[in-house]
Amino acid sequence: MKRESDFTKRREHLKDLTDEQLERKFWELAGKIVDPLIDLAKKNTTPSIERSVLLRMGFSSIEAKAIVEGVLDRGLIAKGAGHVVYKLAKHKEMDLREVGLKLIDDQLWEEAILLFEGGTK
Repeated sequence: MKRESDFTKRREHLKDLTDEQLERKFWELAGKIVDPLIDLAKKNTTPSIERSVLLRMGFSSIEAKAIVEGVLDRGLIAKGAGHVVYKLAKHKEMDLREVGLKLIDDQLWEEAILLFEGGTK
């Protein structure tokens, strides 16, 4: 079975556009295609990404895993594990590493939850 070509009909709305207009149209449509991907990236994260962030903050992979598990267990993953550590350290006027280690030792979690639920900046 041969497919009938509908190219002429599909390009009708584009045939009178200049090269510049076509290029503008292309980039406009390309932007619309990637907008949902950008939105997903801004609003979503994964444990793997959060561990990576914590590694870059100076935690070992074992420490990062423990912190991310704590963040997951307490429903704070959407806030970001690194953000939880950073915001709590800023609030407590403590070193990032010290806060992370306390979280691993099951300390400061209630305060972390209150910081994010209460909307404190």
